[in-house]
Amino acid sequence: MDPQPAPDASSGRRRLLRSTGVVGSMTLLSRILGLVRDVVLARVFGAGIAMDAFFIANKIPNMLRRFFAEGAFAQAFVPVFTDYRSTRSVEETRALGDAITGVLGLALFVITLVGVVAAPVLVFLVAPGFTQDGERFDLSVDMLRWTFPYLLFISLTALAGGMLNSHGRFAVPAFTPVLLNVVLIIFALWLSPHFEQPAMALAVGVFVAGIVQLSFQVPALSRIRMLPRPRLQFRHPGVRRIGTLMLPAIFGSSVAQINVVFDNIIASFLQPGSVSWLYYADRLMEFPLGVFGIALATVILPGLSAHHAKQSREAFSAMLDHALRLVVLIGVPAAVGLIVLATPLIVTIFYGGEFTARDVGMASVALGAYSMGLLGFIFVKVLAPGYFSRQDTRTPVRIGVIALGVNMALNIVFVLALLRVGFDGPHAGLAAATSLAALLNAGLLYRGLLRGGVYWRGPGWTALLVRVGIAVTVMLVTLLWLRDLPGDWIELALLSRIGWLSLAVIGGALVYFAMLFASGFRFSHLHGKNTVSAL
Repeated sequence: MDPQPAPDASSGRRRLLRSTGVVGSMTLLSRILGLVRDVVLARVFGAGIAMDAFFIANKIPNMLRRFFAEGAFAQAFVPVFTDYRSTRSVEETRALGDAITGVLGLALFVITLVGVVAAPVLVFLVAPGFTQDGERFDLSVDMLRWTFPYLLFISLTALAGGMLNSHGRFAVPAFTPVLLNVVLIIFALWLSPHFEQPAMALAVGVFVAGIVQLSFQVPALSRIRMLPRPRLQFRHPGVRRIGTLMLPAIFGSSVAQINVVFDNIIASFLQPGSVSWLYYADRLMEFPLGVFGIALATVILPGLSAHHAKQSREAFSAMLDHALRLVVLIGVPAAVGLIVLATPLIVTIFYGGEFTARDVGMASVALGAYSMGLLGFIFVKVLAPGYFSRQDTRTPVRIGVIALGVNMALNIVFVLALLRVGFDGPHAGLAAATSLAALLNAGLLYRGLLRGGVYWRGPGWTALLVRVGIAVTVMLVTLLWLRDLPGDWIELALLSRIGWLSLAVIGGALVYFAMLFASGFRFSHLHGKNTVSAL
């Protein structure tokens, strides 16, 4: 049977925008529910010992998922699977799915078993400072034994999502994270009172959510006739190719996760609540990153892989160029908005119940520090597929090692400097170091694509940057005025905070786009000459 014919290339740009919109809208729903979930966690459990323990127990399997889920595995699997689908028969493509499911499933089962048994060792390695507080350490271990199996479920879920994305079915994989948030909200609000340690309900909820998310993918795979029948075929050419590509990608993901572990090690020695403050700040920073950056990266990876398989260099560069313009258009105002509105956001969303005014201040400084690197985080998400789609997983690893070294050094320098001057929130130094390292990572990835002749800038970049610069400057002035207008945000009633924050967000967005269009910007400027035909 012949491979499936490629769709008309002239519709590529419209497909990119439409698919990004689908993934972005589903991700937006997930992020909104994620914020609801975090509000529930903050109000019910606060930012104390129990939540520090849960965040560490939840972070360990989520660090490892970077290897076996949307991280190293996805970066290796999607290009190979897309290549099979573009150049091989349906039967060969299905056989690859069967083989990789069997091999990955067995590996994940063994790793999960080891992780559950070795939970005390893992907690000690990731948060050694917890040993100074026996209650926090023991609770982390108990929680980890429930959360670790999530790695097995979410990695198989990511495998299914990769198959669906390669077939242009983006909605179901993008919607799946919503289920995690729904399950955790249910466990936090209604089931936690029935546990001896209420926060333990969250760990059990993570376990249940993994089963629900994996089950949700099954009907969608059946509809495209790609539901795997696991086979232990270690010598399958596609499996071996994926394994070869995964090795440097795993190392690259390890580089990033080493940095996360290093952050946690330092944070575990700081005052109680530091881990939680960083978590809540990171969650707000991840909102625009997930809704836009990850959605765009998810959509362009299969498209870039297909262009590379067909040796369409101009189409490859044009798709990447279009994505980078979108990043500048949306990422710059998002970063500025998060920095200016850090405290209003934290107060409005999290303040109340067990989440105190001190927690607001500590989380706000962390959010401001993380937001400085938002553009770097998004650029990395979009630039990395420029390498992975060409099955080049080595170059991002080399760049990641450089960024890791800088990040670890800055972690120590910033935290020690803040402690020396007596700053009450030294954890913010960890966020600032992470942001600067992300900007460095993005810059090196961008330079590599330019020097390799893989990507070249289309016309109109200078005009776009000038227009965005003017618009975001006017937006900045507007946001500063609206932020300071109501006075002390903590003293406001909840409805007043919501009203003022809505006014600031909507007003800032309206001012930004009004100035953008007043300066002559049109959406056609997002693609240069001949970009439509190239895509």
